[in-house]
Amino acid sequence: MTTPILLSLARSRIISCTRCSRLRAYCRAIARQKRRAYRGDTYWARPVPGFGDPKARLLIVGLAPAAHGANRTGRMFTGDGPGGSGDFLMAALHRNGFANIATSDRADDGLQLRDAFLTAAVRCAPPANKPRPEEIGACADHLRAEFDALPRVGVVVALGRIAFDASVRLLAARTEAPRPSFGHGREHALPDGRTLIACYHPSRQNTHTGRLTPAMIDKVFSRARQLLGRPRRPAQRRAVSYRLKR
Repeated sequence: MTTPILLSLARSRIISCTRCSRLRAYCRAIARQKRRAYRGDTYWARPVPGFGDPKARLLIVGLAPAAHGANRTGRMFTGDGPGGSGDFLMAALHRNGFANIATSDRADDGLQLRDAFLTAAVRCAPPANKPRPEEIGACADHLRAEFDALPRVGVVVALGRIAFDASVRLLAARTEAPRPSFGHGREHALPDGRTLIACYHPSRQNTHTGRLTPAMIDKVFSRARQLLGRPRRPAQRRAVSYRLKR
């Protein structure tokens, strides 16, 4: 099968997933309660698939959808407001040539990722942003399905420890002892030629306290760009920017 077909199959399976009853109930409850600023919005309130360029050489793995961000908009790192993780991340991707715009507000805002695909370890918003180990495990095959549909991936950037651990498990057959360890900017060369890079998660807690600065995240993505070589000419007409069906 071709990459777009494999990604579409993975997307369908993610959206229809009902494995984690606690997370599904929480997402539906958030969609009913809503935040005052989004009273008029129809929340996505389903598991959220990854999105980006089907020819991506860079895979970015985050933690999980935000309750009033991706759980509302249906797109990873989208809609969590000014100063949120989505805009912080997209600004870094834009500065390093992986995104056409520097913000991530709505699923129809025109954002396209270039040579990059953005996904997460967990597909449903977890209470207090803390998924349980069994919930992370239940999502592992969704991450693998997207990874397997992206044969050109040469660099994986993991945002935060949970995403890093999920990425290590994903790449377990391609790693060597000792087990890769998390630390911002820490780089792990894998035997198959791929590289795993750890990065602090761009949460408000990290970015508003200075634990993660624009310069720090730029260093991660500029290194990813260096490892991948010259930017691939993006075939924008083929970019995967799914039309959301509510």
